Amino acid sequence: MNNIISFSGGKDSTAMALLMLENNIPIHSVVAFDTGWEFPAMYDHWRLFEEKTGLKIQILKPKWPFDYWMFERPIMARKGPNKGKVHRFGNGWPSFTRRWCTREKVTQIEKFKKTIGNAISCIGIAWDEQHRAKSDNAKRYPLIEHRITEKQALKICRNYGFDWSGLYDVFDRVSCFCCPLQKLGNLRLLRRYYPEQWNQMLEWDAMRPNSNKGFLNYKTVHDLDRRFACEDRQTQLF
Repeated sequence: MNNIISFSGGKDSTAMALLMLENNIPIHSVVAFDTGWEFPAMYDHWRLFEEKTGLKIQILKPKWPFDYWMFERPIMARKGPNKGKVHRFGNGWPSFTRRWCTREKVTQIEKFKKTIGNAISCIGIAWDEQHRAKSDNAKRYPLIEHRITEKQALKICRNYGFDWSGLYDVFDRVSCFCCPLQKLGNLRLLRRYYPEQWNQMLEWDAMRPNSNKGFLNYKTVHDLDRRFACEDRQTQLF
């Protein structure tokens, strides 16, 4: 079987790759999906990972840039009198019920896997999150196989000299900086420590299609910005 590492660059997928190298588990390829919405430090980490491990990352791209999906993509009506016609443009922010970003990521990775015979996806899910793992003959979970927890995964990475320029000193999880599915606390930290990325989100939020209900729990990024600013004033006061 050909082991394909699904590599986000986070602590779990990085530790998984290192663990497989330590245990001489054959690796056919390392695949990363570049959303265009990664932290700049994550791109630096990808390059450092290649240097330290000698593994080449196969970087996949979405069919169209995510900015296009979010603001410009023609959306066809599926029913009603306008069925088959464009009735709006842009998907707007992703949500738990509208994960167009995840769908595109999975689509591109599956396309790549089809070019490889007997491909097995190696997924970086830690032992203490094994409830997220799905039983599938085409997938394996090396961290679960070796009972490596999230805390241990981060320690493995740090022992190899990976620090993500401090991302894991701020966040417990790292994904797209603008992900609407992340915890409110992480968004609060993003605004505080990464103002450039937060300002980009405010700019995108002002451009979102009228059909899009909002960002997190139907709030907008501007709603959250006002909330966090109010919290900051209260903290300063007391």
